[in-house]
Amino acid sequence: MTAYIETKAVHLYYGQFEALKGIDLNFEQHEITALIGPSGCGKSTYLRLLNRMNDLIETVRITGDIKVAGQDVYAPNTDLVALRQKVGMVFQQPNPFPLSVYENVVYGLRIAGVKDKTVLDETVEKSLKAAAVWEETKDVLHQSALALSGGQQQRVCIARVLAVAPDVILLDEPTSALDPISTGQIEQMLLDLKDRYTMIMVTHNLQQAARIADKTAFFLDGKLIETAPTKQFFTQPKTTASNDYISGRFG
Repeated sequence: MTAYIETKAVHLYYGQFEALKGIDLNFEQHEITALIGPSGCGKSTYLRLLNRMNDLIETVRITGDIKVAGQDVYAPNTDLVALRQKVGMVFQQPNPFPLSVYENVVYGLRIAGVKDKTVLDETVEKSLKAAAVWEETKDVLHQSALALSGGQQQRVCIARVLAVAPDVILLDEPTSALDPISTGQIEQMLLDLKDRYTMIMVTHNLQQAARIADKTAFFLDGKLIETAPTKQFFTQPKTTASNDYISGRFG
């Protein structure tokens, strides 16, 4: 079976520095994959390849093959707006726009030219429910999203991604700035969403990876050291480096 996302022999350079060293890694639909490894190992850089967020950095040079649903992400004719709609992204710090909760969620739809109020209203409710934040926001939809708690803001940001109907959700340490209760709420929400989306999450929290990921990929010094089903990775790591990392000997 062909993977939904395929990356082969991927190298990325910041100027002369090689940040990614020949990554071969594929992702199946409707799975959560955790990317783990110490700071600076390349996992967030790799994540940002998948919807071309690294394009914003002038000195970046990328080689290799990166395909989403069989389409070459780096082909010259790639529509970046369409790509980033298909491959949405949630960042480490909650980053709601200084707009109402409602306008945050419909932001992408408005850019796409959707004006039908019924469609917008339905999308807001559906997306906020999917992001497990509807009950907390339904009475404050037209108030600033910045007034919400950090955990609520992050779930509104996830609703904003869901509103444009992506196939893939990239999550760059989505709970690292949140308290344990908010973290637990977002983890449960991601598990609930798994049957509808393909999710790839960078996390420094090994317990989080063990709790919610179907597959775990371990990065070190710009290389992919090991990828395996999560339970197997944490109980029977294949490499000494993997074992040392999950045992807390470095990282």
